[in-house]
Parts: sequence; C-alpha cells; structure tokens
Amino acid sequence: MVSAAASNGRGDASRTTPLRVDAQRNLEHVLRAAREVFGELGYGAPMEDVARRARVGVGTVYRRFPSKDVLVRRIAEEETSRLTDQARAALGQEDEPWSALSRFLRTSVASGAGRLLPPQVLRVSVSDEGADRADGTVFDEARVPQQRIQPGSGELRLVPEGTPKVSAEDDTGAAALLEVVGRLVERARAAGELRADVSVSDVLLVIATAAPSLPDAAQQAAASSRLLDILLEGLRSRPA
Repeated sequence: MVSAAASNGRGDASRTTPLRVDAQRNLEHVLRAAREVFGELGYGAPMEDVARRARVGVGTVYRRFPSKDVLVRRIAEEETSRLTDQARAALGQEDEPWSALSRFLRTSVASGAGRLLPPQVLRVSVSDEGADRADGTVFDEARVPQQRIQPGSGELRLVPEGTPKVSAEDDTGAAALLEVVGRLVERARAAGELRADVSVSDVLLVIATAAPSLPDAAQQAAASSRLLDILLEGLRSRPA
C-alpha cells in the first residue's frame, strides 16, 4: 500500500535528498579515480583498482556502472569531447595554421589526454587505400572513415587491452574529433608547414606518445614537453 505521504511526493524528500547528494559525490569520486587508474594502467585495469582509488566499495562502482565496458565508454566519451573542444579552440583562436596545430597538441598533451585516447581514433592504416598519404593530397572529410575501418579490413588497430567494442555512439564522437583535427591538419599542410605524409591518425598518435605516465608530476610534465618538442619537429615540413 502506498502511504498518503509517499503519494503526495513529499514524504521521502528529507531521506532521499542526502542519499542523492552522497550518490553524486560517489559518482564524481569514481569517475576521477577511473581517469587516474586508466590513465596510469590502461583500460585493462580492473574495477577493483578504480574502487580502491575512489575509496568506495567495488559494489558502489558496479551500482553506477553495471559493467566495466560502461565505465570505459563513459571515460572515453568524455575524453573525446574534451579533445574535440581543445581542437576547436585552437582552430578558433589561432590564425596561423602551424600555431593552431601545435597549440592543440600542447594543450592536449599537457592535459594528459593521450593516456585516455579512445581506441577508435588510434587506428593506423597499413592498407593500400592509406598508402597514398605521401602524395601530398590534402585532408578530405570523405577520408575520415578510413581512420576507423572495421576489423579484418587490413588495418593495424592500436587497441589497448581491456577495451570494449565500439558502439555507434562512440563512433559518432570519434568522427567529430577526427573531423576537427582533420581541419587542423588540412590547414597546416596547405600552408606548407606540415609534412605531406602526416595524417590525422599520426597527429593523434603524437598525443598518445607524448603523454607518458611517470610517478613524479614534475618529471612527467618535463618529459612530455621535451618529447612533444621533438615530435613537433618531426611533423614540420622542411624546405627542399
């Protein structure tokens, strides 16, 4: 039987409001811990490590995320959105093509984005279709799906251990990221400042490569900055 207090919507307010606040706080702790743990250990890290870092029981994690796949997708989706925003900011605030591309890379690496890059954007073509990158052809939006060709297509896919299958929603977010980074690549290449054989995936791999996970924060920042300087020099075109 439903009580009158419950039926009028007021009876449980005083008891449920604190629970909702606690639940929100636990969710924030879990998400923060997941970013740290997956960033340090990769997406193969167990849920128990996330719970331990969040200082909650593993049951609390599973109440919010019924499977590890769901949690990984949440973190990857947020990271994709953040990277896309960083790329758009670079496009909108830098007039010089090379400055825009390098700003995006520096911002992304400094934020630690490379350690959480979604696997669907880290697929490097080794197929015949991808072999024409060296001919100087500029970025074309129609080429973006080639960065995400499905398994069995003759591509090498850099997929971290423990990564779940990619859903249609994941692909939508990845496509938006690839499109905006592609515009950065196109502008820099058209200006003659980017090597003709550099692709969108190459740029994203730079972010992943230049984001090592080191125990000391100062050492990590210094190592990332130094490595990115070297990688940026490798991306730039040189006079013949």
